[in-house]
Amino acid sequence: MARLTSGTELIQALERRRRHQIVPTTLDVVDALLDGGLPRGKMIEIAGRGARLSVAIAALASATSTGEAAALIDLADSFDPQLGESAGIDLHRMLWVRPKTLKQAAASAEMLVATGFQLVILDAGIPPLRGRIPDAAWVRLGRAAEAHGSALLVSTPYPLTGTTSEAMLRTEAARVQWRGNLLAGVETTLRLEKHRHKRAGEHSRVLFHVPECP
Repeated sequence: MARLTSGTELIQALERRRRHQIVPTTLDVVDALLDGGLPRGKMIEIAGRGARLSVAIAALASATSTGEAAALIDLADSFDPQLGESAGIDLHRMLWVRPKTLKQAAASAEMLVATGFQLVILDAGIPPLRGRIPDAAWVRLGRAAEAHGSALLVSTPYPLTGTTSEAMLRTEAARVQWRGNLLAGVETTLRLEKHRHKRAGEHSRVLFHVPECP
């Protein structure tokens, strides 16, 4: 074990340890609200009608670009591999699961967390959701993430995880921005509804740009 000889080295060591304990989304607004990103061993929920999938794609790109294995459980079957790859996702390091019901989605997430995926994202899509699961299933899923050290992001149209999640972000309805007749981007507001280690209520706007075609 390396010996620390100064306060500066101690601060740097603690910062390296903190970075190792999170999966950054690389979206400055999201990471700031969550104190750095998605914490390993915890479940984070993002709920609402805003650009939730864009946050998920950014997190998947961040994890896979550093060589980590990630999984997307896509209940609505809304993921586009080509767009995902253009956003920076290494598709060779991402497992894409398309369950039929919310119960299957939660079971898949629990299995993938136990298998050792460093990042697991469950995207429930838009209402009406296909099926429901009891609160105990979210508790079990949160405990699985903690036991195996996986970062778990649950993306839902409305809050589902209750007190089980470490933090919850709410997305407000997105506003479309145009460049002439072309879609330029989507802007949404993210609000920190709850967090176990900081005061809730912070909010910020984030703009997701649409890549220009060559």
